[in-house]
Amino acid sequence: MSKHSKIGVKGEQIAEYFLQKKGYIILHRNWRAGKKEVDIIALKAEVVVIVEVKARSGTQFAYPEEAVTAKKRAHLKAAALIFMDTFPQYRNIRFDIVSVLFRERALPEVMHFEEAFY
Repeated sequence: MSKHSKIGVKGEQIAEYFLQKKGYIILHRNWRAGKKEVDIIALKAEVVVIVEVKARSGTQFAYPEEAVTAKKRAHLKAAALIFMDTFPQYRNIRFDIVSVLFRERALPEVMHFEEAFY
């Protein structure tokens, strides 16, 4: 596994733990519908939360959350529609970003952006 992939997997693990500590119920991790994938699908107060996790080992190019492009947002919205069709018991949805920044000799910095986009 590449260093990039390892950072992504570790970032998703940290994001999942972080959300659970905030009272979120994790419904799915790496949920797939065809070629579409959602990092984490969680439930909080009867709202389905589609979570994109971005992890980086530094900020030389940008902060992790800045990597959620318009194309990625459209991809997540399309996946969310499929999820809602597949699980019609869920009616309310929102899109969040969890940013995980790894720095040398420091604990990871986790930022949670609720209602990051619509």
